[in-house]
Amino acid sequence: MLPSLVMPNREGERGAELLADAEAEYAIATRDLNIFYGDFHAVRDVNLSIERNKITAMIGPSGCGKSTVLRCFNRMNDLIPSARVEGQVLFNGQNIYTDMVDPVQVRRHIGMVFQKPNPFPKSIYDNIAWGAKINGFRGNMDELVEDALRGAALWDEVKDKLHQSALGLSGGQQQRLCIARTIAVKPDTILMDEPCSALDPIATLKIEDLMHELVENYTIIIVTHNMQQAARVSDYTAFFMVDDHRAGHLMEYGVTKDIFTKPKHPQTESYITGRFG
Repeated sequence: MLPSLVMPNREGERGAELLADAEAEYAIATRDLNIFYGDFHAVRDVNLSIERNKITAMIGPSGCGKSTVLRCFNRMNDLIPSARVEGQVLFNGQNIYTDMVDPVQVRRHIGMVFQKPNPFPKSIYDNIAWGAKINGFRGNMDELVEDALRGAALWDEVKDKLHQSALGLSGGQQQRLCIARTIAVKPDTILMDEPCSALDPIATLKIEDLMHELVENYTIIIVTHNMQQAARVSDYTAFFMVDDHRAGHLMEYGVTKDIFTKPKHPQTESYITGRFG
């Protein structure tokens, strides 16, 4: 059953209708998505359909709008006063940009892992339990914490120090803790904005291995500047470019193997081979 994102006190109002079944087949889809910061047109006319239980990589040069698009998927851009979105972002076929959709519910179902690990200045245990508590979890918290840490491949490393500060973990462990914190609230989709850019190669490979495990239960969308990483981990790749009006747009989207071996556009080939970007 599709999750409800409608604010509880507005259940009877119109506007958050589900679209055709064909749209709901995708985890997330954008339709004529345009994003503005004040008068600046940052992203232009993006139409993108994200497959369920797959890893989709978003690549492109700096300033091409890929992180801006990623943040649209769980309405994080709402936190920027000058930001404005036109078009549709469909989660399970439901447009999340309607007045009756609760952004908090959107972020409950679409979690986010940021570029720099950002554990709370609390214990490892409380980092996991906090999100569950504010979402009204009434089950066995010890089991939830263990399950989340196991899901993030971190349990064996921290099970004997759950009540120590999370800030004492290594960078790679902190990032996996943030992933555990995300999956503890049982999202459907996980967004990752350059999650390995601050990590060493060994920690990066652990995160990549973890993504391959998580995708069995979650849809994952990752923004990365690392072409090797995109080729290694993703099933699909979306390549963004800046157009003549300085707006980001989707140049090419398809199966990762095809994007990297037989791209349709010369700009895609130039970027993935390192000739620019």
